[in-house]
Amino acid sequence: MKPRLNYSKVAPGVYDAMDALDQYLADCGLEESLLHLARLRASQLNGCAYCIDMHWKDLRALGETEQRLASLDAWRECPYYTERERAVLAWAEAVTFVAEGHVPDALADEVRRSLSEKELADLTLAVATINAWNRLSIAARLEPGTYQPAARAAG
Repeated sequence: MKPRLNYSKVAPGVYDAMDALDQYLADCGLEESLLHLARLRASQLNGCAYCIDMHWKDLRALGETEQRLASLDAWRECPYYTERERAVLAWAEAVTFVAEGHVPDALADEVRRSLSEKELADLTLAVATINAWNRLSIAARLEPGTYQPAARAAG
């Protein structure tokens, strides 16, 4: 597939606006691994190859296991995810598929057992943001495979 849009050339403000959202999320207090888990799951649901590649690599750079990553699309069937992670994944799916059933009150009540109100607000923004990134990337036909995660300090 040939890329068809180069936002940074034709409309750099697009990336500036999206980057501002990502910067807020980087500083919001939610664990980086949870943010990437939600981003990866939404990207799987949306079929965004570029973002799947990116967030898979980001999670691996954070020490995530291949087993958990490979099982993500069947997370409900696997024992590898914590209650908090399950809440994040369920919320990410509901917000991504908002047109199919909105976000049920029962799910909101369940998620609030694992996330504070601020965390829930920030997670909702994270899911909305990755859904926007997915749509931008798919529309532009960004090519997966070239992304490299930022270098991390040994710790």
